[in-house]
Amino acid sequence: GLGFNIVGGTDQQYISNDNSIYVSRIKKDGAAYLDGRLQEGDKILSVNGKDLKDLRHKDAVELFRNAGYDVSLKIQRRLQPQNGPVGHRGDGESGGLPLAAILVPGLALAAAAVWILLRYRQRM
Repeated sequence: GLGFNIVGGTDQQYISNDNSIYVSRIKKDGAAYLDGRLQEGDKILSVNGKDLKDLRHKDAVELFRNAGYDVSLKIQRRLQPQNGPVGHRGDGESGGLPLAAILVPGLALAAAAVWILLRYRQRM
């Protein structure tokens, strides 16, 4: 195989009102993993020049199975890594806060709390 799984299609939409085919998983040590260019969340637009637009999931799977040894994929890179469905806002802006914006202040508060607790225990 090509070393990755796909989701989507007209009958199994991965994103509401979007019939596109997406890479759901890259198999470790598979062909796609070893090549290194394909990423989870990428939208696959065509396989060997054949457009994947408005295909049923099983028809897209069949195209990949019959792709042969040399496979050419046209993809659209996701905007940013995400968990769950890939969202496209259309304005180039990502939604939400970056994880570091939440974790860094949280870790700083936790470190300060531990320091205060230790200082308090030393005085007792």
